[in-house]
Amino acid sequence: MNPLSAGTCAAAPAGEGRRRQRRSAFEGRKLEKRLVRLTGQAVSDYGMIGAGDRVMVCLSGGKDSYALLDILRILRARAPLSFELIAVNLDQKQPGFPANVLPDYLREQGVPFRIETQDTYAIVRRLIPDGKTTCSLCSRLRRGVLYRVASELGATKIALGHHRDDILGTFFLNLFYGGRIKAMAPKLVSDDGRHVVIRPLAYIPEADLERYAQTKRFPIIPCNLCGSQENLKRKQVQQMLAEWQRRFPGRVENAFHALARVTPSHLLDRSLFDFPGLQPTGIADPEGDIAFDEGPASAEPAQADPSTAEPPHAALGSARIRPIAE
Repeated sequence: MNPLSAGTCAAAPAGEGRRRQRRSAFEGRKLEKRLVRLTGQAVSDYGMIGAGDRVMVCLSGGKDSYALLDILRILRARAPLSFELIAVNLDQKQPGFPANVLPDYLREQGVPFRIETQDTYAIVRRLIPDGKTTCSLCSRLRRGVLYRVASELGATKIALGHHRDDILGTFFLNLFYGGRIKAMAPKLVSDDGRHVVIRPLAYIPEADLERYAQTKRFPIIPCNLCGSQENLKRKQVQQMLAEWQRRFPGRVENAFHALARVTPSHLLDRSLFDFPGLQPTGIADPEGDIAFDEGPASAEPAQADPSTAEPPHAALGSARIRPIAE
């Protein structure tokens, strides 16, 4: 065998490997820029963070909360206003929970943090029969602890890692099983009326967060309560959305955009629109009875009006973050 050809064969796989690494690094940077831009846009659209805020980032050890903390750190470094971040984890004493993973990660990243230990796992297991859904009680207990910790830390905002698919999934859960049109708000006042809860990842699909977690190699900690239950209605809704995304591209995006484009006069809620007091005005309204038209208004995913939309870079409060080139 020609030694030159052997050397060439050995070099080819090595060169191909380097090209794949460069391509992977490029795609990772591109993904990060998009997620930072979408997060900044959500923060700007809903006024989530302002100058002087102390944001308590709830870190569970899952991909979403890791991404939330990472992206908020990038935004803080680029924002022309000052705000604080402190990570908080609630150790619920789940069996096998690796208590050192999050502290080690946060120390390595230089992020101030607090680990709050409360044995809510035992309470949930004692009160919820085997095979029944634990989410409701678990979330109530967790919220109560986190609200207390936020007060003790002087946090002005509580940041949660819910993403676009969580918000849309909650909408369909309420629609199918609760008979209500309700989703997760990007920003709301907490149950106790003392805190502001924000969801900066509101515009981001879960699939992008999965890719981001793989790129960043976050030390993921699985959940032994909600995450281990296969019979959850939420998982059924997630499967429905995934099937829609596969069979009907654009349908999921349209449904999400619809949550921000509500027309109360074309629904049935009398608390939102004065149907009894409705009278003709003599002024033509081309949108007035469009609900009678058959077929979809548009076959394309709904997009914001470009004449009124914010530019594709984010703002925190009234101050903008520097644009990020794609």
